[in-house]
Amino acid sequence: MPELYSQLKNYRVIKGFTQDELAKKLHVTRQTIIAIEQAKYSPTLPFAYRAAKLFHCAIEDIFSFDD
Repeated sequence: MPELYSQLKNYRVIKGFTQDELAKKLHVTRQTIIAIEQAKYSPTLPFAYRAAKLFHCAIEDIFSFDD
């Protein structure tokens, strides 16, 4: 099974958001942000879409799979 790579933390830090601030903006808990950043949880498609929209980029810019 391919492994999911997340650049969510990089995007969050560049924008200057705390994990709590990002969680509120994306309508999830801070624990969800932590789990995604630590690759312990794969985000849902709606979450990935909201994150891409927030950061003005493509979903693939934030999340990718090793092939």
